[in-house]
Amino acid sequence: MIADFVAEFAKLIASHPDDVRVEVKDGDEITEIILYANQADIGKLIGKSGKMIGAIKTVISGCKAKDGVSYRINVEAL
Repeated sequence: MIADFVAEFAKLIASHPDDVRVEVKDGDEITEIILYANQADIGKLIGKSGKMIGAIKTVISGCKAKDGVSYRINVEAL
């Protein structure tokens, strides 16, 4: 559910939405969400001073309160 939200949100922001994909790695305490995007879209997804990725993390932290799982997001270029 969280990974789907991140993928759809990133596709709305990205200039190359077909290149966006998400990978989820479940750990013991933290679930890592890796967001892969075109090199040209990395700056848009992170935002000025990290504000865009920070906003995504804020929304995800609300899900942590609901299901008790901690999430970490990484943005990487294809």
